[in-house]
Amino acid sequence: MQAHEIRPSMPKKARKRVGRGNGSNGTYSGKGMKGQKARTGGGVRPGFEGGQNPLIKGLPMLRGFTNPFRVSYQVVNVGQLAELGASEVTPELLEQRGLIRSARKPLKVLGDGSISSAVSVRAAKFSSSAKAKIEAAGGTVQEG
Repeated sequence: MQAHEIRPSMPKKARKRVGRGNGSNGTYSGKGMKGQKARTGGGVRPGFEGGQNPLIKGLPMLRGFTNPFRVSYQVVNVGQLAELGASEVTPELLEQRGLIRSARKPLKVLGDGSISSAVSVRAAKFSSSAKAKIEAAGGTVQEG
């Protein structure tokens, strides 16, 4: 079998060309009688509800795009870690003390405030200034 001998599995059927004169397929050409939808270019735009306020206008909060892969971090500052007075800071400890809502969501430590004691901190991410402040105070940083 050669490439030019291949036939489609289903026979090809041309689409019905509606509204192209009386010779094509009858007086109204499958468009019914008169009216907006019978005219060339007729019809209404998507979402049009006959003048009633469309659903998209009534629910503006549902407009746009929501990225399903977005990662939202819970945020804690270095100054808050200094107030804890603990030698090892974990997301579980922060949840117990009420600084974050859930230990299961990723945690990011930011560099606002100052820290003087050596603290071992475990979090998903650190800002560069937070990392520098913790390590300058003699602490350690564990990412991941």
